[in-house]
Amino acid sequence: MKFVSVVGARPEFIQAAPVSWALRKTHTEILVHTGQHYDYAMSQAFFDELGVPAPDYNLEAGSGTHARQTAAMLVGMEEVLLKEKPDAVIVRGDTNSTVAGALAASKLGIPVVHIEAGERSFVRTMPEEINRIIADHLASLCFCVSSKSAANLAREGIVEGVHITGDVMLDASLHHRALAREKSNVLERLRLEPGRYALVTVHRAHNTDDPQRLRSIVEALNAVGERIVFPVHPRTRKALQAIDARFAPHVLLTEPASYYDMMVLEENARLIATDSGGVQREAYYFAKPCLTLREETEWTETVEVGWNLLVGADCHKIVAAWRTFQPPAEHPPVLGDGTAAEQIAEILGKQG
Repeated sequence: MKFVSVVGARPEFIQAAPVSWALRKTHTEILVHTGQHYDYAMSQAFFDELGVPAPDYNLEAGSGTHARQTAAMLVGMEEVLLKEKPDAVIVRGDTNSTVAGALAASKLGIPVVHIEAGERSFVRTMPEEINRIIADHLASLCFCVSSKSAANLAREGIVEGVHITGDVMLDASLHHRALAREKSNVLERLRLEPGRYALVTVHRAHNTDDPQRLRSIVEALNAVGERIVFPVHPRTRKALQAIDARFAPHVLLTEPASYYDMMVLEENARLIATDSGGVQREAYYFAKPCLTLREETEWTETVEVGWNLLVGADCHKIVAAWRTFQPPAEHPPVLGDGTAAEQIAEILGKQG
């Protein structure tokens, strides 16, 4: 069978790697990069490290409003699909690339496969929530991380073609962990001691586009006193400059981290604070306490087992949790067992 796989942002590059390895054993895969993340640190570096095959197409959509970016992707995707005529289009996650791929395929009558289906924040003001809902309802096959995401789909009437496979990002993490330890010198480069620093990421528009929330997060980071490493997303850097954010000496701002550097930073951090869904999951893989800088999360499994705490952007709540949060001893495999990609490839092979 012939599949077109769509990627465009960091989590999608990571998710694509194990699925590509599994698919290409017996099928043809055409990889389309929408260009949503278009600078080297956010894009090509991940392809280089992950061993993802070079994209067959780069749509070079770039930045812009949601409408402009998605429209550019739709035009490019349609051209690719008309030329390649795949048996199905694979999208993943909840980005503008996800919804563009799903829409372009469905308009042409091509089956849509959605990996990481059924995740819900239940906040319709989040662009990601709209993207994932549309993709799920257009998909012929929905691959879910857990029974909870499958239940979310069932509540919306989606019960056919739903499969619980676990998290493909866990597959990638397990595959690359040893190599990351070998290849990355980020701890030495930043003069960090394992277990003696916290890792922070902030990139969601809900935080970066709201000056009050962003100031509150900055205030909290300045207040905790612990060594903090903060790889700064390009959009976040602009937002921090706009509010003239000043950081205390214990907060180290860096360029976006490569995949291997990020893995090593996560594995050796004492605590992780983030608004990223991907980083929440990676924190769980490494059994690290996670403070989520949002009022809700799609990854409620990690909250329910006590390893992830929702703290929003309230300075006092962040600081209090930072100093007191202690996960339980139990760490159940709520995100799967690391075989999701093989399961997905096997199920797709039976569709032909």
